[in-house]
This record gives sequence, structure tokens and C-alpha cells, in this order.
Amino acid sequence: MFNLQAERERRNALAKETRNLLDQNPGASWNDDHQKQYDEKVAEIGRIDDAIARHQKLMDLTAEENMRDAVRDAAPAGTKDHAVALFDKWCRGGDNALTADEWQAVRNTMSTTTDAEGGYTVPATVATSILDALKAYGGMRAVAEVIRTASGESMNFPTSDGTSEEGELVGENASATDADVSFGTKGLPVYKYSSKVVTVPWELLQDSSSDIEGFVRGRLQTRLGRITNKHFTVGTGVSQPNGLITAASVGVTGTVSAVAKITYDDLVDLEHSVDPAYRRNAGWMMHDDMLKLIRKVKDNDGRPIFVPGYEQGNPGGAPDRLLNRNITVNQDMASPAVSAVSLAFGDYSYYKIRDVMAVTLFRFTDSAYTKKGQVGFLAWMRSGGNLVDVGGAVKTFKHGAAA
Repeated sequence: MFNLQAERERRNALAKETRNLLDQNPGASWNDDHQKQYDEKVAEIGRIDDAIARHQKLMDLTAEENMRDAVRDAAPAGTKDHAVALFDKWCRGGDNALTADEWQAVRNTMSTTTDAEGGYTVPATVATSILDALKAYGGMRAVAEVIRTASGESMNFPTSDGTSEEGELVGENASATDADVSFGTKGLPVYKYSSKVVTVPWELLQDSSSDIEGFVRGRLQTRLGRITNKHFTVGTGVSQPNGLITAASVGVTGTVSAVAKITYDDLVDLEHSVDPAYRRNAGWMMHDDMLKLIRKVKDNDGRPIFVPGYEQGNPGGAPDRLLNRNITVNQDMASPAVSAVSLAFGDYSYYKIRDVMAVTLFRFTDSAYTKKGQVGFLAWMRSGGNLVDVGGAVKTFKHGAAA
């Protein structure tokens, strides 16, 4: 039987052993036996991580379903669980399923600035959990600064590049030199996103033991999370958000090669292409395939540069590190390929994500769905994103052209 806690402890022990192996064998003392131990430990950590992820997901789903069953009918009015229960009830039966008092409870849990007709404006407690859950899709929301506004009017951020500015030494009775600061602006417009229609069969709606609210919410999170993260990463900025990789400038271009590769020197050069003023909170962002390639890179003494983390998310724990900086895996970045931009480094808080108002959900029962024995759900949200820095807070690595 799979013991989740035991596997976590085993994984953390292996990660600490790997770190100790690197720390205790610096420079030229690193040999083939050390490399073999490192490879074996890292491979075993990967296998354990995959097993933990599978079992944890199953446990989370089971726990969530049990919790919803326990609170759906018992939660008092005005609580977060009551708002979720009303949302579930509306999903099953539509507008007529809620009483006048229940509709009043729904309005009480909504943002006072929200005014949508014809649809069900998801209670703020539910809408917030949907938006928060979008962090799991790709990583942009986890590292960017997220702003929520009550309306979608134009929003501009002032910009000024002061990385090369400095004062002066002035002699006695001499005048100071003029050096005006130049300012610009970066816009943060929002765009309308839909989840596409989620169809649910009547049988599932009529089964009181099924978690309809969780099913609908999960699909909304998946669909909206994927499309917005893609645009926050590689959006063109034309009729869609300006993506991080689109907005950032190239800091390092790899050598000409028939296959995509990256070297230790490339990583060091990319890190130092970002001004020290931005490096204090900087980290790496890459596709998982790029992380796999980097895990094979060694420093000039032949030691692997990737350091596995342990007890991640817990006090005293440590995340995976590359050159002693955090790693964000973003599957919407390009995989390693000739001339591809597959790696970023910098301070991602200068990328601003803007969400407007609440998520609005519509329920369809017209003939197109009735003849198939289904009910349709469609969610709308408004969001935008842009890199508002002009001083080079984020730089990218571009693989060299084909040989």
C-alpha cells in the first residue's frame, strides 16, 4: 500500500543527500562516482514526485467531495459554504430553483460593483476561488502581480528607466547639471475571455451525490487558466494581452548549432544581462523540456548545476534551485529548439495581470441542448496583462540558429 507520508520523507531525505553530495565535493574533487550517485538520486526523486502527485490528486478530489457533501445542506446562510451550496443548487435547477431569500443571499455575497443581466454572477467567494485556482495553470499568476479592478476603463502605468542614471560631484560655488527624467506609460487593457460551453447531461444534474458545482468550477478553471496563461506568456499584444516573452528583450543568444543546447556560461551570461537592481527577487522561468535539458548541464568543474529541493512549501524547506535561484515551470513557453526563446530570467513582479469584476456564468436549456438531454454552462471573464518595465527587469535566452 502506498504510504504518502513515508514517500515524502524518503524524497526529502534523497534531496538533502543530493545537496550534501554537491556541497561536500566542490571543484575538482567531483568524480565519476559522485556523478553516478547524483544521477541515481535525482532519477529516484523524479519517480517519487510522480507517484506523490498521482496519489495527492486522488486524495484532494476525495476530500473535497466529502467536504462538500457534509456542508451542502448544513451550512448556515451568509457563510462561504452556503454560497457554494447556492451555486450548486443553481447549477442543478437554474434560476427558478432558488427562492427569493436565496437570491438575496446571492446578491449579498456579490461584489457591489457587479451588474450583469441574464446570467448568474458567481458569488464573490466562488469567483475568488476560481481566479485563485488559475495560478496552477502555467505559473504566470504565481509570479506576476495580480490587480483586480471594479471596471475596465483604461489603465496606464508610468515607466522610467533609471538604471544608468547617477548623480554628480559639484565643486564649491558651481552649478548642478540638468538631467531631466524621461517618463513613459505602458497600457494595461483587458480582454473578454470565455470558457466555451461546458455541457452537462441531465443524469448528472439529477444525481444528488454528484459534485456538480465542483465539476463546473473545475472545467472553468482549466479552460480559462490555460488560455489566459498562454496569452500572459506569449500573447502578441494585438487584440490580446502582451505576453511576458513577447515584451521582454533577448539577453543572450546561444551559439549556432544543429540541435538546441545551452551551456553553463549561457546561464551565467543571462543572469548578468539583467541589471543588479532587478536581480534581488529574480528567478528562472522555462518549459519542463528546458528544465530537463538544464538538469544535464554541469559547471566548469563538471558538477551538475541543478539542485533538487525538499519539503517545498514548508518552513525550513527549500525549492528546486538553479544557480541558487527559484525555478518556475511554464508549459506555454517554447520547448528547446533552434532559434526558439525557451528561457527567461528576471523579476516577474513587473508583469502586471489585471482582472476586472467577477466571473459571470450563463446556464442554457434551449432546444439545442434539450434534444441531447444536456444543460450548457458558459463563463465569461475580463483580464489583461503586460510587462510594464522599460529597464530590462526580465531578459530571455534564444537558442542559436541552425548550423
